Amino acid sequence: MKAAVYRAYGPPDVLGIEDVPKPRPGADQVLVRVHASTVIAPDWRFRKPEPFLIRAMNGLSRPKINILGMELAGVVEAVGANVKRFAAGDEVFGSAGTKFGAHAEYVCVAAGKGLERKPANLSFEEAAPLSYAGVTALHFLRQANIKPRRRVLIYGASGAVGTASLQIAKNHFGAHVTGVCSGANLDMVRSIGADEVIDYTKDDFAARGEHYDVIMDTVGKSGFSHSLRALKRGGIYLLVAAGPGEMLAGAWVSMTGRVSVISGVALGKEGDLALLRVLAESGKLKPVIGRRYSLDQIAEAHGYAESGRKVGNVAVTVIG
Repeated sequence: MKAAVYRAYGPPDVLGIEDVPKPRPGADQVLVRVHASTVIAPDWRFRKPEPFLIRAMNGLSRPKINILGMELAGVVEAVGANVKRFAAGDEVFGSAGTKFGAHAEYVCVAAGKGLERKPANLSFEEAAPLSYAGVTALHFLRQANIKPRRRVLIYGASGAVGTASLQIAKNHFGAHVTGVCSGANLDMVRSIGADEVIDYTKDDFAARGEHYDVIMDTVGKSGFSHSLRALKRGGIYLLVAAGPGEMLAGAWVSMTGRVSVISGVALGKEGDLALLRVLAESGKLKPVIGRRYSLDQIAEAHGYAESGRKVGNVAVTVIG
């Protein structure tokens, strides 16, 4: 089978297309013929690697995992002996997790909470980005215990996690949502449901006199103390991309301040992908695809994904 392979850490051009053996599913696995994948932060961070700690997980001098790609959508080719939920021919989406492997024509995925039937109204390219951004959005928004009509500000509203969080906060939790992004993306953010939009290049959200029940920073650029000033007493600051310093500061503020700061790793729950499928099929959630690439263009896709200018999701068509 054809796969995007990297044998050494480095820039996007360490990725190349090779012919590699087709995997075989274990007893609790599903073999998926991949129609579409994505490039998300874990993919390019493992490739670089960044942070350095990734070397401890994936090999100090060279990567142990040679095929990246966490998210996927495709068709079940075969199932292991213990798998009952899926059968050959099922259209599915989900995540291969930190085993990666979805930048290839076939990948084996555990038949548990990381795999679900594809929403009938989405293409493979639209379904592939549901899992990472959707699960991340659900994880953080649930911790904020958002009630209808609560005022939520999402910083980085035009990115993958931002666009998913905006739609879920608005359409699932019933919040009044303000999206913060660059001027070029204001119309797109409005089109997916934002009640208000702010162009961060022209307007400082914290200086407008508005106070929010929840501020969700999806990109790590809202400014820690800056954002705290724009929260109501008892408000919640969600840090999706917090570094160690912000996590420590957040723990201190939560213990001593008038607001709560929540950070950490987004962990999916049983049923998350099923909920995302329902939201997608009901029209309440549709992944935004900023750019599409073929598998042969994987290096270019990685370059764009880590550029800091990414809009929505980066889709990779594996089998057209």
